[in-house]
Amino acid sequence: MAASPSECCTLKKTLNRLISKTSSSPRARTHSEPLYVISLERYGRDPDFGIRFPDSISMSESLFDATLTDGDCKIRVSLDPGVNRLVSRNKLHCGSVIRNVEFSRWEDSDGDGSAFHVCSLEVDRLSDGDGALRALSSVNVRSIPWMRAEPSSGPLRARRSSYLQLWNNQDFYGEMWRDTPPSEPGSDDSEDEIIDTRSTVSLAELRRHFLSGSRQYRGALCVRILHKSRLMYYGKADQKCECPYKAELQVGDGSSNACVVLWNTLCLDWYRILQPGQVLKLCRYRVKESYSSRTGQDSDPHIEISLNSRNPTAQITIIPKSQISPDWALPDLPHMFICGQELHNCPQGHICDVIGVVIFVGRPERVRKKEGQMSEIEEYRWLQLEDGTSDKPIMIKLFSTSQPDIQSRIYPMALVVCTRLKLIKCTVDRATSFEYLTNTSLTQVYCTGIGSHPVMPYRGIRPIRQFLQWLKQVDESSMLEKAVFGGYFSYPPLPVSLNSFMENRQGKAGLISGGEMKLECERLNYRERRQFAVQCIITAACYHHREDSGRTQYSDLPSAPISPRVPRQREGPEPHRTPVKRKLFSSATPRKRLAPPFQPTATEDDVERDFCLFDGAMEFLVGEHDDDSNDDDDEDFSTPPTSPMTSRVGLMHVAIETLPRVFCYERQHVQAVAVGMQVNSFHKLLPQRELESFSPASCFTGYFTLTMRALSDGVMLDVVFLPAAPGNLHWMPLPLSHDNSWESVLSHGGFSPHALPPSPADLIATANQLTNQRLVCVLEACALGGEKVELVLNRAFPLR
Repeated sequence: MAASPSECCTLKKTLNRLISKTSSSPRARTHSEPLYVISLERYGRDPDFGIRFPDSISMSESLFDATLTDGDCKIRVSLDPGVNRLVSRNKLHCGSVIRNVEFSRWEDSDGDGSAFHVCSLEVDRLSDGDGALRALSSVNVRSIPWMRAEPSSGPLRARRSSYLQLWNNQDFYGEMWRDTPPSEPGSDDSEDEIIDTRSTVSLAELRRHFLSGSRQYRGALCVRILHKSRLMYYGKADQKCECPYKAELQVGDGSSNACVVLWNTLCLDWYRILQPGQVLKLCRYRVKESYSSRTGQDSDPHIEISLNSRNPTAQITIIPKSQISPDWALPDLPHMFICGQELHNCPQGHICDVIGVVIFVGRPERVRKKEGQMSEIEEYRWLQLEDGTSDKPIMIKLFSTSQPDIQSRIYPMALVVCTRLKLIKCTVDRATSFEYLTNTSLTQVYCTGIGSHPVMPYRGIRPIRQFLQWLKQVDESSMLEKAVFGGYFSYPPLPVSLNSFMENRQGKAGLISGGEMKLECERLNYRERRQFAVQCIITAACYHHREDSGRTQYSDLPSAPISPRVPRQREGPEPHRTPVKRKLFSSATPRKRLAPPFQPTATEDDVERDFCLFDGAMEFLVGEHDDDSNDDDDEDFSTPPTSPMTSRVGLMHVAIETLPRVFCYERQHVQAVAVGMQVNSFHKLLPQRELESFSPASCFTGYFTLTMRALSDGVMLDVVFLPAAPGNLHWMPLPLSHDNSWESVLSHGGFSPHALPPSPADLIATANQLTNQRLVCVLEACALGGEKVELVLNRAFPLR
């Protein structure tokens, strides 16, 4: 039977030292006793940041509050900005075990007494990420008592009305975002004119009054919502606005269209409730020139209708269908549905709507909206839809639409409607182009299986009926076989020549050194993805069959040393056999190595399953037998000798997040959480290896691990290569024939679509093609959390 919190609660004992009047120290620290993070919440800082954190030099726009427990009691604390980097890299997360936590006490600005602040902490890395789950497995975390009174639901160290979603600024988060209409507000703005709500005024009349200079708007607006934007968070550290949100509604009433803007706390009250297709009655609004007119984007002036929580307090009423008068002549909900077959003929930038069955849902990733340390990071994922009109799926790069309850539950086999998407076209060569769709600010998503989602307003139109007719004929089992969830995915394909690739960089950074790339990878935030181009030489390559990437072995699969002078450092404590290696210039068949102590000898099956390429020309790479008579042409590419301390980037095995998984309908909710971003609440937390309980998809048959040496500074890169292959519907090869040599495979990102791919053994047998071959390698880097940075080779172009 557990002791009472007053007797053994680590938190209580530590924080009582701060509360005690006899204590002379402003801080108190725990020692070896573990504390557990059971929630983590983010919010934007405000102008008082410098007062609350006078010693902080953090440039982050975010602050974090956490709920900590020792299993006996819990408390909500603010975190010092100095630990922000641990959160942004997902080293400190919900479920972390922390020790040596230093607390301080500060007076609550609301006058409710004192609150507590974590000045510093240490994340226990020996707990392998699941220490809190194991320690609290027999505890109902929600029933753990608060050490003091239950805290308020708002942020602790900034005057903000709500928390932000942990990994993006576009999704709403928290119970303060209403899903039912608020009660009708009173009329308490005596200084403003009370608008007559008994009569109505059209948008056209309103525009004429405004352009004529009149500011007397008598009458309510009765309009239909045509489009709804995603949320826009405009909070900055120097702004005092407690609820810095706005959202736009494109509305029409038959006479004209206009933009309605919800400001600040009206977003909390109404954003989740208002949906395209609804008819609204709007009173107590303000009119001004639209943003597009003010910025010169429109040749004709247009108006914008502002709805505010005060001065005046806007009144919003959703009119039931039974009360809508036909005399209002409201416009129908617009739509521009096209099918997959028509996409190829549409122009760049075309706006359209699509419907389809989801056959692939990618893992969530993040990308910087613009370069620079203060740039915003946006979250996205790839979707593939089938609609029966084309043998190619509809590709969608879907960013947040401020519908987290829907987007988080988009699974394979679901029916999805995406509206107001923009077509992007990419050219690989003069004869080959690819297209995909991505968001506009007005994109909305509708999905089956959500339960509480609003009724999809397009269900009766002809494109939807045609799609449903096709769907009745689909073989569900064959569709399910193609369904894939998560994993690495790259689209559109890159060009196959170095010149075309560099021309298409569109202002992005060119070639960088290995050291620069290592530094940039260390700066990546959790699930942030970036593309780099580095000049390299391949020094070693291993092929790993699918069976070696199963649920128990692939995570810590080591590779053979590059040379006796450059040993690889093992990342996991578990012993595994060393893959067979082979010298480049040896014509003999691969032969088994002597097994290291306490490890079984490799069998013949192992030899067939694991192949390893070993660079025999170590004199050139390591500098052991440098020739002073080297040509001047080679001096620019010479590299310093490698040592055991050589800097490394990447993983020496494929990460569990890299592999696409078979979709499991029975466990789709669990699979979605396992594939998704790190959660911020303990009751949603899964074991970190839960993803391995789902089998790799059939499109994954094996992978290469390549060891590369940067020509500029000798930094070693551990890279995964997943070549596209004929018949692979997930990683499809380019429709360009080639000879399947190493050079062609690397520059095309996969095998020729019109020939049988060589076996891994045959490819390794031609490995001498790579000897001293200088390459421009295009690498996709993604921070998977903690110290893990995934490096995947997209292209490698030979330097002539």
